[in-house]
Amino acid sequence: MTGVTVCCGTVNSIKTLWETRIKKSTDELKKEREQRDRRAVGRLTGAWEDRITLANLKGKVVTEEGRVILRIEKEEWKTLPPALVQLSQIQEWQLHRIGLQKIPRFISSFESLLVLDLSRNSVTEIPKEIGKLSRLRELLLSYNRVSYVPEELGCCENLEKLELAMNEDLDELPTQLSNLKKLYHLDLSMNHFTTIPDCVVNLPSLEWLDMGSNRLESLPEDIHRMEKLHTLWLPRNELEYLPDNISHMQSLDTLVLSKNKLRDIPPLMEGMSNLRFVNFRDNPLTYDVTLPNLKEDVDEEENDREMFGREFMHFYIQEARKRGYAVLNMYCVQNW
Repeated sequence: MTGVTVCCGTVNSIKTLWETRIKKSTDELKKEREQRDRRAVGRLTGAWEDRITLANLKGKVVTEEGRVILRIEKEEWKTLPPALVQLSQIQEWQLHRIGLQKIPRFISSFESLLVLDLSRNSVTEIPKEIGKLSRLRELLLSYNRVSYVPEELGCCENLEKLELAMNEDLDELPTQLSNLKKLYHLDLSMNHFTTIPDCVVNLPSLEWLDMGSNRLESLPEDIHRMEKLHTLWLPRNELEYLPDNISHMQSLDTLVLSKNKLRDIPPLMEGMSNLRFVNFRDNPLTYDVTLPNLKEDVDEEENDREMFGREFMHFYIQEARKRGYAVLNMYCVQNW
């Protein structure tokens, strides 16, 4: 009887073991099928979401004057979906106030892109893939949070207009930007620059430059190398003097220097016959000079321009020269 009992016990143990293994295997198969089904549903859901997103984006594409434009304003798009790549024929992005935080790396797929306008967002980084946009003419990133500009931007050989105003911590540019031979418009206002970068001075086609509301302490001595520059905005900086070579900027016709720390005006600027508009308002100039015979029949704004404009500059230089001679003569008499 003992042998029979042992035999039955052994059979029961084996039976239990197999049942356990079968149940485990069945559970694993069931779990695997459920995971497979979930993945399939996820792929299907993702595909439908991509279709919906793509349809939504297509609805925001317009054609104006023969140019295909993606225009989104005042909607929430912190990131742009990969499905956007299917619209790579777009030539212009106008995405304003959408909370965009990052320019997607697949931007390089948009080889026909001419204008990339992402003003007034929360973009923190310009990807190096931007350098592959060889047809790009305008890059507008003002009022964002960009603190670094990649050297690859210098590869955008057809870039004509670059705006990086109000990006808070931006204080330098890569030297490679001097390769932008066609760039004629540059806005770097309301940042943290302490000087005009060398790469900016080296831009051969630059005509318009705004570096107002930075922290400029001085201007480059070779600023006259900017031969085509006709408009220079430098208000609200820390400039204490102007280099004499500014008088050799033959194309310059607009110069704004209000709210700096200038003590004098270089006498050589008197010969800048091309200069049509200049503003020295709110500078602690050494001599207190007021233009005589201001017109009474013009508005206050016009009078303001005359008080600190081109005529003021010439009158100040002449007065400074007279007073300088007077001081010199007094010195000579006292030491005779």
